[in-house]
Amino acid sequence: MEWINTYLSCRYEDGARGPEMFDCWGLVRDARHRHLGKRLLPSWGHVRNTEPKDFTRAYRAEAEHMEMCQAEQGAIAAVMRGHICVHVALVVDLGGRLKVLEINPKRGARCIPLHQWERDHINVIYYRDRQ
Repeated sequence: MEWINTYLSCRYEDGARGPEMFDCWGLVRDARHRHLGKRLLPSWGHVRNTEPKDFTRAYRAEAEHMEMCQAEQGAIAAVMRGHICVHVALVVDLGGRLKVLEINPKRGARCIPLHQWERDHINVIYYRDRQ
């Protein structure tokens, strides 16, 4: 999956939808559609990371069209603080090992092992498109 490297060189910008800059939703939206063949999710480009209530409303609107699942290729990982969604990322399978592709303002873009992601984020809900 060499395509992941194109995302690892991107910079974080709140509300960005690519191709050189993304926020967490923008990266998930672009990568799952472009490289995993999933439906293109709404942009929600007006929603900012600094507005957690709006971010959570957008998360809930999309979660209604999905189903909860275990971590799997193409799943969206939603990080929760109580009932507030604070971050999203994408689960990818690299050589039979699940990893999480994410971007955030502090660390930038990275792809880390699932166990490390889950250690760093205690309350994660995974979603996939309804079957």
